[in-house]
Amino acid sequence: MGQITLKAVRKSFGEVHVIPGVDLDINDGEFVVFVGPSGCGKSTLLRLIAGLEDTTSGTIEIDGRDATALPPAKRGLAMVFQSYALYPHMTVRKNIAFPLKMAGMSETEQNARVERAASVLNLASYLDRRPGQLSGGQRQRVAIGRAIVREPAAFLFDEPLSNLDAALRVGMRQEISELHQSLRTTMIYVTHDQVEAMTMADKIVVLNAGRIEQVGSPLELYNSPINTFVAGFIGSPRMNLIEGAEAAKHGAATIGIRPEHIAVGTGPWTGTVGLAEHLGSDTFLKVNAGDLGTLTVRAPGEVHVAHGDQIAFGPVSGKLHRFGADGKTMA
Repeated sequence: MGQITLKAVRKSFGEVHVIPGVDLDINDGEFVVFVGPSGCGKSTLLRLIAGLEDTTSGTIEIDGRDATALPPAKRGLAMVFQSYALYPHMTVRKNIAFPLKMAGMSETEQNARVERAASVLNLASYLDRRPGQLSGGQRQRVAIGRAIVREPAAFLFDEPLSNLDAALRVGMRQEISELHQSLRTTMIYVTHDQVEAMTMADKIVVLNAGRIEQVGSPLELYNSPINTFVAGFIGSPRMNLIEGAEAAKHGAATIGIRPEHIAVGTGPWTGTVGLAEHLGSDTFLKVNAGDLGTLTVRAPGEVHVAHGDQIAFGPVSGKLHRFGADGKTMA
């Protein structure tokens, strides 16, 4: 079981309210991603769940039990950090088994759990190596293996891929997603990378200044952002937000249009291409559109335009988002 419930959870450091008050339900078996800009409180919230930080007020329940005052070791959770924190003098086998040894588990059961974890993580042929003989991705898998053998109620990941290069990040992202499908254990994953959030999560929690802006599936947040913050944060490249007279024409303070929802060669807008990135599968354009500002356009395939070209373009019908003066989505 891995049901986690936060009720009015607050965290303050003196007069600074890092988490002003959070209510959140995380269902058993869900892959939940906390996402937001640096300093939004996502890692602090994870540490509160883990018990590594004390709550100022509020309640944290794990499987219906009040865990607010429990020490980390009593919460039944396993955490994977940015740092692998492996013992360099120990083999992979001993690194993975270490928390079981500290818990006084028999060597037979230790070996059985290590073998199972190594099989799941494709580490069976590396068990007798030391961390210095492994790649970054393999070391991260060892750190995850050390968490798996504890058979926790939930896994907590604090930006575990931040130390890896781009190619390894993609590979490990897939491996963690497959691990979740295999184990079906609750996972809470912290990242500032919204692409990771979109590709991995069952449910995304968007945080801003310690507050939850919106909770939903990746496509719910993409298609129906609740406000301009979520609209501008979810999606890569980010949504274009336009104010002024153009927004007023649509009865809004701000309108939003995603780069992939702009048609090139037709439409009510005109502009000058500043940057054209031709990637084969897509073409990305930065277009200076006068009072509308500089807009990002994502067109499928190859678009034959270059720096300095004048183009007509405009929003695809039905794809405009309208926001009021308070930044909230309008009906």
